Amino acid sequence: MQLLWFGNGTWWGLLIGLGLVLLHLAVIIRALTRPHRAAASRVAWVAVLLFLPLLGVIVYLFLGETSIGRGREERMAAAEASLPLPRPPHAPALSASAEAIMKLATSVNGFEPTEGNSIALQADSNAAVDSLVADIDAARSTIHISFYIWLADNNGTKVADAITRAAARGVTCRIMVDALGSRAFLSSKQWAGMSAAGAHCVAGLRDVPRWGRLAVGRPDLRNHRKIVVIDDAIAYMGSQNCADPEFRVKPKFAPWVDVFFRCTGPLVAQHQWLFLTTWLTEQPDDAAARVPARAPQASSGRSGSAAEGERGVAAVAFGTGPTVRAGAMSEAFVAVIGSAHDELVVTTPYFVPDEPLLAALCAAPRRGVDTTLIVPARNDSWLVAQSAESAYERLLEAGVRLYEYPLGLLHSKTITVDGQLALVGSANMDRRSLELNYENNVVIASAAVTADVRARQQSYLDASSPVALEAVSAWSFPRRLVHNVVAMLAPLL
Repeated sequence: MQLLWFGNGTWWGLLIGLGLVLLHLAVIIRALTRPHRAAASRVAWVAVLLFLPLLGVIVYLFLGETSIGRGREERMAAAEASLPLPRPPHAPALSASAEAIMKLATSVNGFEPTEGNSIALQADSNAAVDSLVADIDAARSTIHISFYIWLADNNGTKVADAITRAAARGVTCRIMVDALGSRAFLSSKQWAGMSAAGAHCVAGLRDVPRWGRLAVGRPDLRNHRKIVVIDDAIAYMGSQNCADPEFRVKPKFAPWVDVFFRCTGPLVAQHQWLFLTTWLTEQPDDAAARVPARAPQASSGRSGSAAEGERGVAAVAFGTGPTVRAGAMSEAFVAVIGSAHDELVVTTPYFVPDEPLLAALCAAPRRGVDTTLIVPARNDSWLVAQSAESAYERLLEAGVRLYEYPLGLLHSKTITVDGQLALVGSANMDRRSLELNYENNVVIASAAVTADVRARQQSYLDASSPVALEAVSAWSFPRRLVHNVVAMLAPLL
């Protein structure tokens, strides 16, 4: 009984001890009962809380919840209510499998499948920036840009200078970066120059829940979207940040290998809606941003795949995040993988799948699908690399052909299915993209665009080395132990 007493046997000590026990118990109950939490995540949190009582409670306060803050949730809901959903004039003719995937995408934000789009895969990161700068220089009314990372390097400066020129000639420029991902850029002369020229520049997600100066809940909730909309008529999307492929903040992993797409047609309005809802959450008093955009017209574009027949390319966008339906991105990945009949090719830089996603990948080759997964040979995240390797043996035993890309950080997030359907965008196959980050992806039902993406995937494959089951099976016990411990903690990260 004496062990329960603190402070030399005073009642104050007993009350403090009892309070700590009750707090510990309350946090365990919360970890078990929080809505929309995977069973693996509940088990991991309870294990941490039981083995590290005081430290576990502190860690849970910072990482255990996905609250973005009640005020932000209310502003996001108000922004979405104030902006009418874009409605395409015609519904595209789709195969049964493509229609099912697009219905799932529609359930996320309410966007309906569109036709009459042009979606052009850019040749590489530098070519994408040159194309973007040309479109910014030709802009007449509005430029809307959202990037997770913006660097003050060659490409980052090119884009910033183009925005400065556009703002100076009277174009309305709304520029949004993630406060954490672009933290160095916020103190750059390029950021100051855009603002001085009249661009409206905002660093997003600065108001996460706090106790004083300490962030509480998830201080690392991020806007990971990559969206550009110009004159309501041109959109860019994909995996690319606003930076050189040499990515000077992490040069030893460079080059960053990305995909970026230039889009015209009704798909643009969906990207506009995704941008404006996050913008108005940051800037609710920007009344001009609530004016409905005019319907963008289809265009042949300057390069890459253009219209596919008279109807153009069929596609639908969707955006996920901590204020969107839980599990939506994982559902999309699983559904696309499950739709494959003959061939499935996946590229992702960060492979930390949840159980449904990993099971879907393993099931694909077992039902006769030629399944290929390409990941970087060297990852800039040690934790991600260890967790990814914990799944290698299971994937290889299932029949997945696994390759590692050695020529830089393969940052492209792509899936192609049967040469007919592609899923591309900003989302990785990791817990951050599946549960925490704001992301934007596009489902594309087009043989021509899918062929472009598949050719890019093939260029990665041609440079990659296969991972053999025999080699993975021969890994040492300490290496496997590290892999599995990190993988066990992945739901917490």
